[in-house]
Amino acid sequence: MRSQPTYRDPEFRVAFLANEQQERISTGKVASALVFFLMPFGLLLDYFLYRESLGVFLALRLACSVLAGVLFYLHTTSFGRGHYKLLGLPIALIPAMFIGVMIFMKHGPVSPYYAGLNLILLAVSVVVHWSTRESVLAVLGVLLIYLAGCILHMKFVNPGESVDGLFYSNIIFMIETGVIVIVGNYFYNRLRFREFALRYELDQNKKTLEQTNQKLDLQNKELADAIQKLTEAEAQLVQKEKMASLGVMSAGIIHEINNPLNFATTGLYTLKKKAKYVPPEQRGDFEDILKDVEDGVGRVKNIVSDLRMFTHPETEAHEEVAVSEAVNSALRFLSGELKDRARVVTQLPEGQTVRANKTKLIHVLVNLIQNSLDAMQSKSFNGEQPTIWIEGREEKGGSYLVVRDNGMGIESQHLDKIFDPFFTTKDVGQGMGLGLSICYRILQECQGRISVRTERGKFCEFTLEFPARA
Repeated sequence: MRSQPTYRDPEFRVAFLANEQQERISTGKVASALVFFLMPFGLLLDYFLYRESLGVFLALRLACSVLAGVLFYLHTTSFGRGHYKLLGLPIALIPAMFIGVMIFMKHGPVSPYYAGLNLILLAVSVVVHWSTRESVLAVLGVLLIYLAGCILHMKFVNPGESVDGLFYSNIIFMIETGVIVIVGNYFYNRLRFREFALRYELDQNKKTLEQTNQKLDLQNKELADAIQKLTEAEAQLVQKEKMASLGVMSAGIIHEINNPLNFATTGLYTLKKKAKYVPPEQRGDFEDILKDVEDGVGRVKNIVSDLRMFTHPETEAHEEVAVSEAVNSALRFLSGELKDRARVVTQLPEGQTVRANKTKLIHVLVNLIQNSLDAMQSKSFNGEQPTIWIEGREEKGGSYLVVRDNGMGIESQHLDKIFDPFFTTKDVGQGMGLGLSICYRILQECQGRISVRTERGKFCEFTLEFPARA
């Protein structure tokens, strides 16, 4: 925590003086308003005591109110805000001067207007909150005005009038009132200074606490980010260990499966050659069975090929690949499956290229198009035709290739898993769940990314993003 501020502290002094200015201007306006309204109100006293001088006193009171109004206005101007201390004493001395004139005109030392001067001293103590020096000057000024009014009355208005005890008692009471006003203002100013210092210290401590809290929040955020990064790094390490173990296991599986596959392929080839020796009435069933076996062996070969690509990604050099050539190649590979199953619409900019391995890019496109065909197979089309759109575009930030279909789409709860190895929603025997994982890895090798946008029952859209050419 900060130590208690003192007036020597420049920052505290500026803040205190600003507060002092604001309070003095506010109390100065209040005091001016009181003079403006109370001086004419005293006309009731003039009416009951000095009705013969009512006109003169009315003029004096109105003149005093006008001057008080001028003082009030000055407090609202930039001049008044800059010289508020100069406007302080006139607020007390102007009405005191007019009351002194009334004392001079009527009864001097025994004038009842003496009470008005005491009211002014009371206002100095209660309303305006001046400094001790200003309070002393105000009290002395009021006393001098009273003495001047009394002395001039006895000299010019009522010469030879003797001074009685009431005059001295008034002087004593005014001095006592003045002392109380000065002492009261002194202790009030000390108390107000201490109160402001405590409030200032509280505000500064509050600001320091807020700054500390902000720093703590920032540090907590940085710590949370660091923990998240560590967690992600740990998850990546675990995943790498799993993939390494999977690679070792898959290498053994691939080796063990390849030999029987080669035997089966050789046997199928031999059986095809021997088909001519099968009796004609059995040849149809023989060829159908042979084709089923050949399809099964082909599916096993594809699975082995996918496992090899997933566990042992190759590192061929990348080159500028024409997008249209890669798309056309993928469509040719799937021409048999696309026939009568879906309409393909391509929109590729002329000359669009991406930096990738052409064979792997074709593999990605084949996987995505095959997935689109599978998704459209499970949807009932009413009034629309199964369609696959392949669109390319080049923007300042990179080169894009979009594959979209109007099939069933992907359920929202599966979106964060579709690129995980071996995740699939297909029936057993329909897929291993490696296709999108391979696509994801191939795009990473190209320094690109693959993203998906889908709405269940309406569409699915995969976007391949490749970095801009240097």
